[in-house]
Amino acid sequence: MSRYAGRSAVILGGTHGMGEATAALLRAEGAEVLVTGRRGGDVHVDLTRLADLGALAEAVRERFGQVDLLHVNAGFAKLEPFDAVTEASYDRTFDVNTKGAFFAVQALAPLVRDGGAIVFTSSVADQGGSPAMIVYGAAKAAARSLVAGFAAALLPRGIRVNAVSPGFIDTPSYGIEGISDDDRAAFHAVGDAITPMGRHGTAEEVARAVVFLAFEATFTTGARLAVDGGLGEGIEAPTAA
Repeated sequence: MSRYAGRSAVILGGTHGMGEATAALLRAEGAEVLVTGRRGGDVHVDLTRLADLGALAEAVRERFGQVDLLHVNAGFAKLEPFDAVTEASYDRTFDVNTKGAFFAVQALAPLVRDGGAIVFTSSVADQGGSPAMIVYGAAKAAARSLVAGFAAALLPRGIRVNAVSPGFIDTPSYGIEGISDDDRAAFHAVGDAITPMGRHGTAEEVARAVVFLAFEATFTTGARLAVDGGLGEGIEAPTAA
């Protein structure tokens, strides 16, 4: 029998990258998975539209009744120095990463089975500082605080709430809106150079961490699991002799 046969999951932002890899891993192990996206997926959802979240809750209720995992993976990032940030890009960043994440859990937590799990995708940027991602880092830090708050609020139902915090991960867009080919190449080179393990992670490596928090880490809640090759842990990259 497949490892997660009889389990069900909803993945917000599951049509590409890390969310798609998580959906594929769960399905390969027998779970039923509903994925959302702004331009595809089983249900089209824009996290900035609360009406979309209400419609999603109805779709989840009709399909599953209750689910074992809610994976809040949808996000928005843009490379911008602070003096180039506009009100629109600031609002979009917080509307997706923080406000949207909050109201998604508010709408869907009643459908998570008692004893189930909620896993957020945060970022290595949720601590420290990056001059090109100040707003994104702040939004993810706020979302990281939501994880702790939801973990406390859902303790009576036995629902564990945790976060994965990826570093540089190989995905088509690196999670950055409108990234150019030149920026993508530069971003990749920087990531390999500053990550202590000397490489990017894969979407599948993040997926395994999500599934671990969802189903195996049964005495863990309110935690942040780094999947970043040591980048955010104060480990120094090796230098040439």
